[in-house]
Amino acid sequence: MSKTILITGCSSGLGYDAAHGLAARGWRVFATCRTEADCARLRGEGLESFPLDYGSSQSIDAAVAEGLERSGGTLDALYNNGAFALPGAVEDLPRAGLREIYETNLFGVHELSCKIIPVMRAQGHGRIINCSSVLGLVPMRWRGAYVSTKFALEGLTDTLRIEMRDTPIHIITIEPGPITSDIRKKSIAPFERHVNWQESPRRAQYEESLLKRLYTPAEGPERFELPASAVTQKLIHALESPRPKPRYFVTTPTYLMAAARRLLPTRMLDWLIAKN
Repeated sequence: MSKTILITGCSSGLGYDAAHGLAARGWRVFATCRTEADCARLRGEGLESFPLDYGSSQSIDAAVAEGLERSGGTLDALYNNGAFALPGAVEDLPRAGLREIYETNLFGVHELSCKIIPVMRAQGHGRIINCSSVLGLVPMRWRGAYVSTKFALEGLTDTLRIEMRDTPIHIITIEPGPITSDIRKKSIAPFERHVNWQESPRRAQYEESLLKRLYTPAEGPERFELPASAVTQKLIHALESPRPKPRYFVTTPTYLMAAARRLLPTRMLDWLIAKN
């Protein structure tokens, strides 16, 4: 029988590529999306898809029940991929905006994982893979909301990995860096909803930097940017290796920043990040 995996955030980018890539390898993929319209599109492409919105406990419960009903009560792997970004200077981030991004990027991931762990305990095996970021290792300006959720996810995942050492469940982190995706385009709506940049003391900096990045279409891949398939290749190893690594780096900046965080003094690391 095919192994089963539930993947979140499959409407585009990393989740979309992972869903198709694993299905092509013979995995039975439950490719979930936040909206039914995206699920319908994926079903039209031959994937099994149903809604899962990290921001809703009811949606998480329904998706878990749907997946287990389809699989006969088992699930070999969970890939927590879904997330979104809320750009803006930290001093301009309202509580409501932080609450919204944490509901999706952290609380929903945690709740879904806790729903799946008993299933994996009962069946005697399982792998939970959480998608973090190079921004879970080091910060960057304008990305404080996203950075803080990924730093928190790193801590939660590391602790869970240690706590689950006495179980047959592997807890794994994937650390992408610059990957081709729609995350920047999809961050415009949260930015417009939550960040009053016009009244910010950093308005000139927004106009010179962040606004141009958000609203100007990219002319091509950024330096060191890799396609989503690069993450899928790491995911395949995490899922299929008899002894998966606890952490997978993907892009050159992720390797470099992981080393820099260990080796450089804080002031020097701050200078390096600010310069770039």
